Amino acid sequence: MTDPVLQTIGLNKSFGALKACQDVTLDLRQGEVHALIGPNGAGKSTLIQQIAGGLRPDTGRVMLAGEDVTGLGTAARAQRGLARTFQISALAMEDTVLQNAMLGALGVGKSPYRFLRPVFADNDLIDIAIAALERVGLASSAATRAGELSHGQRRQLEVAIALTLAPKAFVMDEPMAGLGASGSKSMTTLLAGLRAEAPILLVEHDMDAVFALADRISVLVYGQIIATGTVNDIRRDPDVRSAYLGDTA
Repeated sequence: MTDPVLQTIGLNKSFGALKACQDVTLDLRQGEVHALIGPNGAGKSTLIQQIAGGLRPDTGRVMLAGEDVTGLGTAARAQRGLARTFQISALAMEDTVLQNAMLGALGVGKSPYRFLRPVFADNDLIDIAIAALERVGLASSAATRAGELSHGQRRQLEVAIALTLAPKAFVMDEPMAGLGASGSKSMTTLLAGLRAEAPILLVEHDMDAVFALADRISVLVYGQIIATGTVNDIRRDPDVRSAYLGDTA
């Protein structure tokens, strides 16, 4: 078995008496979708913030491609190939689709002089951005303002921005949020094709999408992983059914 691309080892995080994350160990392997599910208030957002670099754990480590990145911030982790999409859109709505993707592509630039050049005239950034937009089916909308996109197209653009980072791993926070049945189906198809480029840690409440995509599922309840396994394992687990899935399983 190959080493994990992304791994948490014994993460703990408390806010006063509240233990939001308790000894959480999980990993993401090459070529897979690993879904993280759990009820509201389970600690998923706290865990994702620790993985992405927005929050330091009290104890424990985060490893990316064999490197300990626990002490690094969000930008440094992104430069090392950790690409995150958000539950709530963070696009520049007045900029075009292409400009949004180009600003994302700045994260892969290593030159300290890149910001001295006119960013939106940088051919290298344009090429990276267009390739990402083509990958998600938005190349024909490159000149459209982000604010004019449908909700589903904005989700596609967020994935394109993540792709411009040439990611080693994706962390996707509820990419199906706000999408209807048709939009969720389209996004599921898109994400299924991305796993070959980089594995995906998927936080999602849409269980149809989770069951369709996930190679493994981890269930977080009150800050603790109570089960990890295949879709069938999780469907049959009585503790998971009681804590979260109920009749959904």
